[in-house]
Amino acid sequence: MRILSNSLVDGQPIAQKYAFGVPDEENHMAFGPNKSPHIAWQDLPAGTKSLAIICHDPDAPSSAEDVNREDKEVPADLPRVDFYHWLLVDIDPQLGELAEGAYADGVVPGGKRDTSAPNGARQGVNDYTDFLAGSEELSGVYYGYDGPCPPWNDSIAHRYVFTLYALDVERAPVEEGFRGAELLEAIRGHILAQDCITTTYSLNPRVPA
Repeated sequence: MRILSNSLVDGQPIAQKYAFGVPDEENHMAFGPNKSPHIAWQDLPAGTKSLAIICHDPDAPSSAEDVNREDKEVPADLPRVDFYHWLLVDIDPQLGELAEGAYADGVVPGGKRDTSAPNGARQGVNDYTDFLAGSEELSGVYYGYDGPCPPWNDSIAHRYVFTLYALDVERAPVEEGFRGAELLEAIRGHILAQDCITTTYSLNPRVPA
């Protein structure tokens, strides 16, 4: 099984057009184009009935104390945790690919509300829901894809891992509002194969992506 993409290159920085946040000289960060990337697949194992996609950042700070502060950088040795950017299930294997921008095209303040997706797929809740919960302008439930926006003062570049799973069920055993860890646990016994593309991104001008 292979995951393919016209948008992503394994081991290379992700383009800004797929990012939630892009560099801004005055404010450090501005909203980006936030397009969902092109994803395709080949050589699925026999018995594949659906596909799932999870994009996560394993480098999110475990503490927000120093995040986006003018007087500090987030230290490299701070313990890191997973931040889920995209949860998509019930993808028809016969599609062969997902077009760029089909699942997100721009930042939606407060989050995209539609749990459904093209071609009968379903979208989970990404972790901007928690990260932006304290913002009057941006708080809400964020379904579907929202791309990279690491702290602009982080001392490390973040990784963004796009993993495609071939499953032996037509419908993933999760219900509306599912989250990343919940999805991983639910599909654990149904995974026939998986493959991933890992990209990088940074908003800190002192840190190369």
